[in-house]
Amino acid sequence: MEKHYLNLMQFFEGYVRNYRRMNFSHQHNLSMFTQREIDHFANLGEMLGFEAYIEDGKMDNLKGFSRPMDLSWWKWDARESQEDYHYLALHLERENVPSKDIETIEKLFSETVEGYTPHNVIGIQFVESVERILVLNELIKQKNEVQNSNVLMIYRYEDPQQKIQRVDAYYFDSTYQECRKAFCLIDEWHYWFMVFEEEHSSLEFSKRSKLL
Repeated sequence: MEKHYLNLMQFFEGYVRNYRRMNFSHQHNLSMFTQREIDHFANLGEMLGFEAYIEDGKMDNLKGFSRPMDLSWWKWDARESQEDYHYLALHLERENVPSKDIETIEKLFSETVEGYTPHNVIGIQFVESVERILVLNELIKQKNEVQNSNVLMIYRYEDPQQKIQRVDAYYFDSTYQECRKAFCLIDEWHYWFMVFEEEHSSLEFSKRSKLL
């Protein structure tokens, strides 16, 4: 079947620009972050015309049992079939625990039954450091040689030097890799928001210029 690739980097841009709308305060726990971020992408999928399911089952042939996808988008087209979905458009995983980074990738790239190989995957993962991202990306490249999905990995981690949370997004397909970076900050009302690195630098320069 022909692969149907989505513009995943555009999805990341929307994720960054709409993060404040998720209304995360400094008092929210990590489970609430997970729930609302998954809901954000579930709503996006439905607006794009897909069927969105949370905790949707997916067989893992190597483990021998079904492991739920945090979020799936399915394409249904009555012109193709009145009963069956046309293809699995997206598999998304969202993980707060850095020690589960390998497990997250294994779920996104698991050996599964026919019809359950996703055309697009998104992983949102807290990691220990920027150095860890290099290791994980190499693993993704190896696994995607078999799966051949359109891939967006969003990594969130603490930058101890700048004392700031960074959000690095990497896009992969069979021939291309792109990276876009953002910061996750807290505003004066103690709510989280995101801003792209280049825009943050521009704002900081503007503030300094006004002080001169």
